[in-house]
Amino acid sequence: MRKQAAIRQSDVLGVLKAQTKPMTAYAILDQMKQSEPDLAAPTVYRALAALTDQGRAHKLESIKAFVPCRCTHADAVPVLAVCNTCGIVEEHDGTSLIDDLTALATQSAFKPQRHIVEIHGLCSSCQS
Repeated sequence: MRKQAAIRQSDVLGVLKAQTKPMTAYAILDQMKQSEPDLAAPTVYRALAALTDQGRAHKLESIKAFVPCRCTHADAVPVLAVCNTCGIVEEHDGTSLIDDLTALATQSAFKPQRHIVEIHGLCSSCQS
């Protein structure tokens, strides 16, 4: 019996929340296949698309991986700080950046639909 989309999304989000580092769709699939061997990649991709559309997960475009949303920001800018050494991702609220990002986009007549900022560097644990 097929699971409903909302339940599948909850399953995928549960896998993401159990991790401290970003996961690719295939890493999520591999983990979920342990209990559901017949699960296919499109099912995970559909759930991830819905979760990112709902703002419940974020896609890190630079590394093609996903993290759960850990902040409450309806119309804010998630700022995702990615450690290049250990891979941990910290999420910050970048609401104060919206006006500047919008002004930059307006200069080239670009109309943003969503904002996500990724910063790559070293977390405090990896700096020493």
